[in-house]
Amino acid sequence: MKIIDSHLHVWASKSEAESNFPYDQPPPESLQNNATPEALIEQMDKAGVDGALIVQPINHKYDHSYVANAIKKYPHKFKGMLLHDPELSPEMAVKRLEELVLSGYVGVRFNPYLWNEGELMSADGGGGLAVYKRCAELGCPVGVMCFKGLELHYDDILVLIEKSPDTQLVLDHLGFCALDEKGDEAFKQLLALSKYPNVSVKVSALFRNTGSVDSFPYDKVKAQRFQPLLEAFGSGRLMVGSDFPYVLETEGGYDGAISTVKSWLNKDDAEAVLFGTAERLFGKWGALE
Repeated sequence: MKIIDSHLHVWASKSEAESNFPYDQPPPESLQNNATPEALIEQMDKAGVDGALIVQPINHKYDHSYVANAIKKYPHKFKGMLLHDPELSPEMAVKRLEELVLSGYVGVRFNPYLWNEGELMSADGGGGLAVYKRCAELGCPVGVMCFKGLELHYDDILVLIEKSPDTQLVLDHLGFCALDEKGDEAFKQLLALSKYPNVSVKVSALFRNTGSVDSFPYDKVKAQRFQPLLEAFGSGRLMVGSDFPYVLETEGGYDGAISTVKSWLNKDDAEAVLFGTAERLFGKWGALE
């Protein structure tokens, strides 16, 4: 069965950064040379993964040339999700979006921690809202990274949905709802978002959601997070993701992350979670027929 990894990163090796693709901030030293497109493809091949959505890494910040180069080099393997720059004017932000769409980018990442403190993604007159609305017209989903907790951004997300209900919104990494009291409360909010048909969730970075009570193969994450999400959202709004290369430093590694989610699914659900949802949102992977 086809598998699309909906969430991962690539970045330049040390030598590539020194020559052509400088870092905005260096990656972890232990992973610095393990996140090239070729290193990713090696992991994908071992795990039987056919294609991937590369999320622009913070290490290259708003310089999208490294990921664009990877997409150009391996067009049947990779698509990209660009990183929105909140400092741009609405006009420039939309222009940048449209330029990157022509380079193989099919989605936008909103990192709320790149906005100035107190500013909202959904603010009227801001570049974020302008891009979010334009994404509806372009068919580009917007992924939101709630790294410090969904509860911090829940109201902002609701306003985005209200202001542009036709934009597809994707929440990364099970909404960052760890297995603890705080995560349990945030998870109730995540389940509440299932009433909006334009909201989907990445079943990715399972290791980021364990709290202190679970570990590979993530049986508690399955029971307390994945299964309720499957019931609330349905498989057609869930998609598997690895969070490569960070997953390489966890038990089970890349293959374990993919095979674990695969083991949770019946055949019908597998077709959606392993590739169908990603291809509905981001387009088909592979060579054109």
